[in-house]
Amino acid sequence: MKKIFRKIHLWLSVPFGLIISIICFSGAALVFEDEVMELCRHDLYYVKKVEATPLPIGQLVEKVTVILPDSVSVTGVSVSSDPDRAYQVSLSKPRRASIYVDQYTGEIKGKNERAAFFMFMFRTHRWLLDSMKPDGGVFWGKMIVGVSTLLFVFILITGAIIWIPRSAKALKNRLKIVMNKGWRRFWYDLHVAGGIYAIVVLLVLSLTGLTWSFSWYRSAFYKVFGVEMQQQPQHGGQQQEAKTEQKRGEGKLNGKGERADKPQNIFASWQSVYDVLSQQNPDYKQITVSNGSAKVSFDRYGNQRAADSYTFNPGNGEITDIKLYEDADTSGKIRGWIYSVHVGNWGGMFTRIITFLVTLFGATLPLTGYYLWIKRSWNKRKN
Repeated sequence: MKKIFRKIHLWLSVPFGLIISIICFSGAALVFEDEVMELCRHDLYYVKKVEATPLPIGQLVEKVTVILPDSVSVTGVSVSSDPDRAYQVSLSKPRRASIYVDQYTGEIKGKNERAAFFMFMFRTHRWLLDSMKPDGGVFWGKMIVGVSTLLFVFILITGAIIWIPRSAKALKNRLKIVMNKGWRRFWYDLHVAGGIYAIVVLLVLSLTGLTWSFSWYRSAFYKVFGVEMQQQPQHGGQQQEAKTEQKRGEGKLNGKGERADKPQNIFASWQSVYDVLSQQNPDYKQITVSNGSAKVSFDRYGNQRAADSYTFNPGNGEITDIKLYEDADTSGKIRGWIYSVHVGNWGGMFTRIITFLVTLFGATLPLTGYYLWIKRSWNKRKN
């Protein structure tokens, strides 16, 4: 029976091994993207000097709106519990665009732009540098990544079956990586023993990653947890609604022909909402206030997208509804957990380091496998 699994393991690995290495390596490169960016652009993410009191959010937003084109509007402000971190002001477009502002001086520090290296790695990891076809054609890059990841699951499982030793003595040898008996033995042990040490994490990363590749898999994955998938709203819907509301407010004129609601008045309620929520949640990690809604996240283990949601009256900042994370719908929780587990941040820095190391090692498994296969084939030809 092991011979069959050995053949399956080999003939799935040979054509897809290189793609799997690329997916794993690019994924490892993204694990510490935030830390690398903050190290390289510390002046963008952090203020120069912490003052006693930040400027009102309305005043900061006014400074941002002055430099924006008419087609772009402010959709939200994110405030960190760390007083050294600059405020992040979200924009209506392009998608996920934002500007960092020094909350003590009002200085516009710059746009939040993904570095070319990390954008390259992200597009490689998700789509092999392909892009969605405007005419709705096959998204080949995404398809190849999805198929390769799915086959990687079978490669890992068949590899584990092949690895199963026949005796306790053999088990001991299968778990050791010997470094003093030549390169071939070292690469063999690294592939076999190292693979078995990393298999659980690699399986988890593969199974969670597949939810971004195939809708049928995503539906089945959610169904395991008793959740039926619902149609997700299109991206930008909430931003467009917020933008429309903002433009409506900006368009109102008073008796003198001037705008009745200037930006600082439109967003004045945001400051009062933040003040209330920060007082009610002294252990918050970040508070994001947008048009009529707000979210409070905490620095805790588990789902890193977990947040309490609030609805407020944009006119006076009165909180009208509260939806705690523990009462949120299961699908939203699962979606957050999938992301947190896949990127490895669910357990803090420790799990992120483990994810980085295992993913990086996962990129070497096909390479060591190729080496052993070529070496074995070469020896057979010589004999």
